[in-house]
Amino acid sequence: MASTQAAAAGTQAPTKNPTLLAWVARMAEMTQPDSIVWCDGSEDEKKRLTDQAVKEGILIPLNQEKRPGCYLHRSNPNDVARVEHLTFICTPNKTDAGPTNNWMEPEEAYTKLGQHFTGSMKGRTMYVVPYAMGPIGSPFTKIGVELTDSVYVVLNMRIMARMGKQALDMLGDSDDFNRGLHSTGDVNPDRRYICHFPQDNTIWSFGSGYGGNVLLGKKCLALRIGSYVGREEGWLAEHMLILGVTSPKGETTYVAAAFPSACGKTNFAMMIPPAEYKGWKIETVGDDIAWMRPGPDGRLYAINPEAGYFGVVPGTNYKTNPNAMETIAKDTLFTNVALTPDGDVWWEGKDGEVPEELTDWQGRPWKKGSAEKAAHPNSRFTAPMSNNPVLSSKANDPMGVPISALIFGGRRSTTVPLVLQAFNWTHGVFLGATMGSETTAAATGKVGVVRRDPMAMLPFCGYHMGDYLQHWLDMQKSIGQLPKIFQVNWFRQDKNGKFLWPGFGENMRVLEWVVNRVHGRVPTKETLLGWVPRQDEGLNLKGLDLPADMVAEATSIKEDEWKTELKSQEVFFEQLGTKAPEALMLQRKLLISRLGG
Repeated sequence: MASTQAAAAGTQAPTKNPTLLAWVARMAEMTQPDSIVWCDGSEDEKKRLTDQAVKEGILIPLNQEKRPGCYLHRSNPNDVARVEHLTFICTPNKTDAGPTNNWMEPEEAYTKLGQHFTGSMKGRTMYVVPYAMGPIGSPFTKIGVELTDSVYVVLNMRIMARMGKQALDMLGDSDDFNRGLHSTGDVNPDRRYICHFPQDNTIWSFGSGYGGNVLLGKKCLALRIGSYVGREEGWLAEHMLILGVTSPKGETTYVAAAFPSACGKTNFAMMIPPAEYKGWKIETVGDDIAWMRPGPDGRLYAINPEAGYFGVVPGTNYKTNPNAMETIAKDTLFTNVALTPDGDVWWEGKDGEVPEELTDWQGRPWKKGSAEKAAHPNSRFTAPMSNNPVLSSKANDPMGVPISALIFGGRRSTTVPLVLQAFNWTHGVFLGATMGSETTAAATGKVGVVRRDPMAMLPFCGYHMGDYLQHWLDMQKSIGQLPKIFQVNWFRQDKNGKFLWPGFGENMRVLEWVVNRVHGRVPTKETLLGWVPRQDEGLNLKGLDLPADMVAEATSIKEDEWKTELKSQEVFFEQLGTKAPEALMLQRKLLISRLGG
């Protein structure tokens, strides 16, 4: 049957691309599916595959009056998050992967995974999913093809990327496409691997059904492979949201911001300004990934390569993110949330009273007051960006948007102030390189431990972190008009563990200061560690019911905490070894000397 299916890969295909056809045939010969389906991205296909997924119990239809076009999926309880310890960069030299990545020699990886993939699709359908990361026709855009035996993956990919015929047409006869192979296997953690082969523009993922491991256009191509390609081609693939902020005078400023998972990235990208900011407007270009390259006018331009949002559900409500709530009201796939008796979804932090009874994320009865969570902490929604009420008109612009400010923000309970502007590009890269964040449920492991997460790219950089940071420094030479760089921290706490800053929509006040600094409109206070807002002409606090001492604490820089911080960064730079960029080492020494350390 294998050879028959390999032949069928060509006869049924809506393309004559010889490289693509030959590759699909080889993969079919190895995995031995019962049938091969080429996906076209049409509405008819969506309906057919959705009906099939419901029939097979992969999707549960929700109350279509309350949630039109929405469905619930429950993953295997052992398969609920990205698995960083099972994610590998497979380069010929271990040095190229660097100390922050798991490494496997390419031939060893192909052999090991090849044994798992052999016959893995027997009794199953292989779906051929062509997709474009980026607007169709954009010079930024990259084409990928994912072969998968999961209809759940297909239905998610059609939301998250520009999938089907349009991508295949853009590819034409070119051999420049990412080759992605995925099989859920038996969803056994002992046989779970996510392997990236940058030199081959290839991704193999086996043994998982979770989005971050199997939607290969997302973290795998857009960041791990993308960062490698970006270095080769002179651009940046970053774990960043992109938003446009328009003042009442009609001036629009575009900002890209890096936040680790579960640090408020989607909330910031879809922010509704508070009442005091009547006439201001925030529009979303992207909520998670930015591809940025120098434009012909010397500015840094960014696109969002995705077409949808794969967001964390718990904590999302009409207070924290009203636009996200509107976005997920229709045509959305929910994963690992709870189900209400009337066929709606529920999660911790949702508006309204906690229901008396639910079906939890594992399909078990759940009662109010239970010690266990009804929805998994890393439960997700997959929604098309076209649902977003504040989607930017530039979201599909093939040339992207010009970036005026870059923001780095982690989740820190101490030390890092509410907002800080870097002195220059090198200092800004240093702030991004050394940002720390407390771990979340988005990655398996301990929760609440502070780890260095350079540019929020620690789990996603596809090559040596030292080379990656040097690439950031080198980009200064090719960007004629450098964006200003800022660091923010919404999560600072007082000595009782209470958040000092209200966050959410009130973060508009910080964003306004950033915009004013970009355009040279407000004076600032210079500190040993960067520029911060002045008390007299700094943040606009009008209408904010927050004691002055809490604002002062949130924005304070405590030298003793920073001495400890700079000392602790030593471990990170030592980890990078000889590839630690000299400019960043000198920047750290300079800051230590300023503090008298």
